[in-house]
Amino acid sequence: MDYLNKLEAIQDRYYYLEEQLSDPATMQDMSKFKKISKEYKSLEVLMQVHQEYKELLGNVNTAKELLKETDDDEMKEMAKMEIDELEPLINPLEEKIKFLLIPKDPEDEKDVIFEIRSGAGGDEASLFAGDLYKMYIKYFDTQKWKTEIVTVNEGTVGGYNKIVLEISGEDVFGRLKFESGAHRVQRIPKTESQGRVHTSAATVVVMPKFEMEEININKADLKVDTFRASGAGGQHVNKTESGVRFTHLPTGLVAESTDSRSQNKNRDIAIQRLYQKIHDAKKQAHDDTVAKERKSLVGSGDRADKIRTYNYPQNRVTDHRIGLSLNKLDKVIAGDVEEIIQALQMAENARKLKGEEEN
Repeated sequence: MDYLNKLEAIQDRYYYLEEQLSDPATMQDMSKFKKISKEYKSLEVLMQVHQEYKELLGNVNTAKELLKETDDDEMKEMAKMEIDELEPLINPLEEKIKFLLIPKDPEDEKDVIFEIRSGAGGDEASLFAGDLYKMYIKYFDTQKWKTEIVTVNEGTVGGYNKIVLEISGEDVFGRLKFESGAHRVQRIPKTESQGRVHTSAATVVVMPKFEMEEININKADLKVDTFRASGAGGQHVNKTESGVRFTHLPTGLVAESTDSRSQNKNRDIAIQRLYQKIHDAKKQAHDDTVAKERKSLVGSGDRADKIRTYNYPQNRVTDHRIGLSLNKLDKVIAGDVEEIIQALQMAENARKLKGEEEN
């Protein structure tokens, strides 16, 4: 069985990492220690299941040997009972191992830039963007993630036209990447005097944060411009060159930011956007090939994608990508989105597993 061979190789890696963690040289290099700890921890669950699987097979084989060798009727009966009890557990455990062996997207562990914007629907769209923000913040709290607001543009009657956050913690992008796209709400707006159900939308963009060394940009290949931000923001923004623009000379790709009044913060945001553009360009050829073979489960994250509908009159939330409908919108909008996220992760894993089996 190929996956058992993979398990043995992973077990060797696990023990190697364990040795590295106890090495004084590793402990003195915090960056290296943190990286090794993260990989070691990511393999722990798989190793626990692997150990459970080996013990299960060992017990079944011992019972079968006993059944062959003993002449004692009572011992034979006990061995049969143990085999009947343990054998049905083997297949589910093998399936669990197969799922755990599915290669993780290396970006899943990254922190994210998380953006919510109001879409079609005027003031009601801004209010809905505010509701989504509250929903996500409550979810982030349950995950014990750290959140930092980068920029806020409030709606005229409440909510947000745009809000950008930085989210950091464990497996952040892996859990939030499915949220990118258009979220649609159906409800009677507070601004509607006739009591009619109104449809409006907000968009969510989840962007993984990349480190400079991962994208491998040569600083000599960057042209940096600062400029005065225009538009709303008060006199400070208009008088100070807080806007930052990066041009990547080899590719001609450009990214800029005027989101913050701080030039340093704008530099950080602009370079993250440039990383994303360069990363996307590198992946584009591969993604185009994959898209021809099989439509992506979660869509492209384009703002035109309608990924989820929040229907208030029927207290129902529907994720259109996997056909999941839950009649507990009141709980979901209060931050209980874990069931939806887990369902999307399971659907993606099933798709990946099917792809591996076909190859």
